[in-house]
Amino acid sequence: MTKLVYAIESLSIWVGRAFGWCILILTLSVTYEVIMRYEFWGLKDPAPTLWAFDMMVQMYGALFLMAGPYALAQDGHVRGDVLYRLFPTRMQASLDFLLYLLFFFPGMLALFWYGWEIASDSWRYKEVSWNSPARIQIYFFKTLIPLAGFLLILQGFAELIRCWKAMRTGVWMARLDDVRETEDALIADPTQLKTEQ
Repeated sequence: MTKLVYAIESLSIWVGRAFGWCILILTLSVTYEVIMRYEFWGLKDPAPTLWAFDMMVQMYGALFLMAGPYALAQDGHVRGDVLYRLFPTRMQASLDFLLYLLFFFPGMLALFWYGWEIASDSWRYKEVSWNSPARIQIYFFKTLIPLAGFLLILQGFAELIRCWKAMRTGVWMARLDDVRETEDALIADPTQLKTEQ
């Protein structure tokens, strides 16, 4: 079971890293749009490019959708754990297990099911954006909705296994390492903190 959990986590991390490049595309498209609109306005009318707004919406949406499984795999979602962190590991795992079953899976199944309907309708009539005159196709983007739901369900299954093992052993399984916040690294190894005298 441990190999299965780590295989699912590896997939979630890989997808998160791959879609992380959307930030670069988003940044470049916004930069291009601003330069073309405000820097070269003397040469022509200061009008927005036809495609920039749709590009920005799609890149941000893709990043938001596909970062969910990555954040879940890294235990990076925000949680109000004022009391939770004080509970013993077995109680934390039992609570997580119950909450995954009652709330997480029904929501993710709905995301997958209705996302599939939305994507299939969009593909059927080759939906294009109505936000700009460029009429950019968005059915490719809408395919990410059920894909994100599926990946979240898959990662949720890995989290259930993780909870089950913690309920039995009283110890949480280690997570696959990836990029961490600086404060997490400093908390883990306070000797890295250098103070100037």
